[in-house]
Amino acid sequence: MDTKFSVAIHILVMITESEKSLTSQALAISVGTNASYIRKVIGLLKKSELICSYQGKSGYKLTKAPNQISLFDIYYATQEIDRVNLFQIHQNPNESCPVGKYIENTLKPIFLEVEIHLAKEMSNQTLEDVIATLYQQAKIAR
Repeated sequence: MDTKFSVAIHILVMITESEKSLTSQALAISVGTNASYIRKVIGLLKKSELICSYQGKSGYKLTKAPNQISLFDIYYATQEIDRVNLFQIHQNPNESCPVGKYIENTLKPIFLEVEIHLAKEMSNQTLEDVIATLYQQAKIAR
């Protein structure tokens, strides 16, 4: 998995908690990357209808309350897939090898079970949970 997921969470927290409109440049400074990468992630969030922007105005707005946006929603948006897919099985195992012949069918259900569990856990955590933890880490009351 690349960093788009964590960057998207960072962006969404910034949008939620900022009192002013944030440009992609301002978000890039906070994330520690360039504005073009931020625009790419923002494009994914907009495509998934997690945020919107208004023509002629700078800044972005959530389309739902933070407690209605799950981490799975964000993951799904940034990874552009329809399910958690963390593990890839290597290609071309040797079919004449007793391990190579059965490794794919052995690993698939194990990997799938872990991915299903992760998707369920991410579905139970929201952007609001992240924000609450952030304030707790910073020891700041909301």
